Amino acid sequence: MMSLLTNQAFALEFKTVAVPKAVLYDAPSAAAKKVRLLSQYYPVEVIVNLGDWLKVRDARGSINWIEAKHLSVKRMVMVTANSAELRQSADAASPVLATLEKDVALEVAEEQLHNGWLKVKHRDGLTGYVLISSTWGFS
Repeated sequence: MMSLLTNQAFALEFKTVAVPKAVLYDAPSAAAKKVRLLSQYYPVEVIVNLGDWLKVRDARGSINWIEAKHLSVKRMVMVTANSAELRQSADAASPVLATLEKDVALEVAEEQLHNGWLKVKHRDGLTGYVLISSTWGFS
């Protein structure tokens, strides 16, 4: 029998680390093995929601557990390319405002893509467009 879910599309749910450092665990318990720390503003994809605990995937593809209270709905993306250009407008010919290093977190300034470009804001206040293909954390 074919599953009824095979033809449905599911939106990915992303959240952001809201505290200075959040611990990832190998199971949904503070008594479980600590796997690693994530810094504030790191985006994660929610895979399973158990209420107080969330099973999440990080930008490296690792899947672990985190306490839900350490996450927020603030939308952030992370640069995953070796470098990415922040441009003035959503166009490759647009002036470059900055070159962004790998692992830089950027706030999503607008929830809509513009021909593959995402409007973002750097923590220093600079706002511009980055190619979505050079980031992780946006569905």
